Amino acid sequence: MLEDRSCLVPRDFTRESNNWSACMNYGLDMIEVQHGKRPLENNPEDEVVQRKLPKLSDARDGEEVVLASPDDQAGDQRHDEDTSSLIPSIGRDNSVSSLIHCSRSDYGAIASLNRSFRSLIRSGELYRLRRQQGVVEHWVYFSCHLRQWEAFDPIRRRWMHLPSMNFNECFVFSDKESLAVGTELLVFGKEILSHVIYRYSILTNSWSSGMEMNAPRCLFGSASSGEIAILAGGCDSQGNILSSAELYNSETGTWKTLPSMNKRRKMCSAVFMDNKFYVIGGIGGTESSNALLTCGEEYDLKTEKWTEISSMSPVRARGDMPATSEAPPLVAVVNNDLYAADYADMEVRKYDKQNKIWATIGRLPERAASMNGWGLAFRACGDRLIVIGGPRTMGEGHIEVNSWVPSEGPPQWNLLGRKRSGSFVYNCAVMGC
Repeated sequence: MLEDRSCLVPRDFTRESNNWSACMNYGLDMIEVQHGKRPLENNPEDEVVQRKLPKLSDARDGEEVVLASPDDQAGDQRHDEDTSSLIPSIGRDNSVSSLIHCSRSDYGAIASLNRSFRSLIRSGELYRLRRQQGVVEHWVYFSCHLRQWEAFDPIRRRWMHLPSMNFNECFVFSDKESLAVGTELLVFGKEILSHVIYRYSILTNSWSSGMEMNAPRCLFGSASSGEIAILAGGCDSQGNILSSAELYNSETGTWKTLPSMNKRRKMCSAVFMDNKFYVIGGIGGTESSNALLTCGEEYDLKTEKWTEISSMSPVRARGDMPATSEAPPLVAVVNNDLYAADYADMEVRKYDKQNKIWATIGRLPERAASMNGWGLAFRACGDRLIVIGGPRTMGEGHIEVNSWVPSEGPPQWNLLGRKRSGSFVYNCAVMGC
């Protein structure tokens, strides 16, 4: 949990969570007084971490922080008293109920109170209960450097550095895909002769590897819904285009092979919409053809069947460049409506599900630069759409995060954050939990 922040929440969440936090202050202060000290004050070696990791409630908008590990943040303050009730004055059940409604931005500080709080937060129980009660915050994770991932909190407008990944040079320069599911960020790539998956957990604020799919792949389409994710298509280690699909459950850490799609495809995109999974566009087709696909496919999780949908891809063939030079379709779903970013015309388009056509509804942010769609992130973030990208000249430039709420009318983009960056966005994922 000590990931410390990555989210976009419903616009009334901040106000609601502040009320819950205020209700808890007395109980938390009493715990600190009982232990005779404030959290994070007993270990001199933690001083550097404390300076880097201010409490979110005290940090300023736009501030960059470094995420510390749970052991760093908890320090040596592990009390032996019976703290099973968490906040003694209200009991364990009420304590947990209160924590569910607090912003997860504050979970790092709460975990430092004692061993019981730390164990509760690291167990993932709070996130499971939040999901059941519909309490969700969305944070944005992205990589603008080959070796480093960052997170952005669009509500408190803060940038954060994740711990560095420990991988070899082959992985650094391989094609990579990313996916956020449950409380995990998954990064897929290759190491010499095999595919590899690196997993970042917000519960431990650490990276691990060793996970394997049933059929390893790259250049696939993927999307998540709660604790599950589906990956479809892509290429195997020999470069063969796949039609197979798999479902990953982050709660159990297991992979399940699904029925294959009607068409094999790579460099496709995917979304969840109306409780179904959709794969859109890509390159593939028959065994003898690797054409640009304009169709999509719908997977019904109840019937476990695929249905092909014509003209579902927003990508339009451009005769002056090969299909592989363009990014996969830039699509996202907000409130079960499908949107697309047309990087060439700098337009936002919306899919008419009944008539199966795309219609232009407005413009992208003016400074959302890309290279044939590469380097531009277009994602759903709760009830908002976000665009991450920015202008650059001669190796210098900026990354900007812009947000628009479709329910409020035609596209009117709000700049949430801006920072200097010498590279564009390689990978991006939004985690809602």
